[in-house]
Amino acid sequence: MANYLHKNDLPDGLDLGPTIAVDTETQGLSLVRDKLCLVQLSSGDGDAHVVQMNRDSYDCPNLKAQLSNPKTETIYHFGRFDVAIIQRDLGIKLGGIFCTKIASGLVRTYTDRHGLKDLCKELLNVDLSKQQQSSDWASDELTDAQIAYAASDVLYLHQLKNILMARLYRENRMDMAQACFDFLPTRADLDLQGWNEVDIFAHSFRRRD
Repeated sequence: MANYLHKNDLPDGLDLGPTIAVDTETQGLSLVRDKLCLVQLSSGDGDAHVVQMNRDSYDCPNLKAQLSNPKTETIYHFGRFDVAIIQRDLGIKLGGIFCTKIASGLVRTYTDRHGLKDLCKELLNVDLSKQQQSSDWASDELTDAQIAYAASDVLYLHQLKNILMARLYRENRMDMAQACFDFLPTRADLDLQGWNEVDIFAHSFRRRD
């Protein structure tokens, strides 16, 4: 198991396979204000690749090619935010999507704890450290602790996906989950265009301008 830090883009020739776990780190959680700083990826082999973005240009053809490949499935936890920030700053549309948080919400109905730390503890008996969660991800030089934290957010997503998929099929909710995953790019577009806090499916709603 190793964590690799890449500046600006993935190296030439690196193929992470047909299913890639993906996470992002940003300066904050505002889709209006905060910029994409890191993209973390794993093929599920125990290694993590952390791409430190050039926030002036986002010139990363290798990364964009892997994520936008229609034959590539990408796994996220709370994909709603990651998909939005990737669409906004990298300017690409993603291929197939699986979100472990959505899957958890559909099958772990006995709890309201659907965070990645909660999932890893219950389903994998892994304790994730969230010590670096509030961190300066825009720093030119990342610490080893920051890199390890960023990597941990993708290292277990393949295992979680497999467990949650089995439960989705068991509960006959896979079709519903897939419809939610397919809707995520549109949900991200709605967030980016200002409908992030409005339920447009409700009988009555008022947009906050």
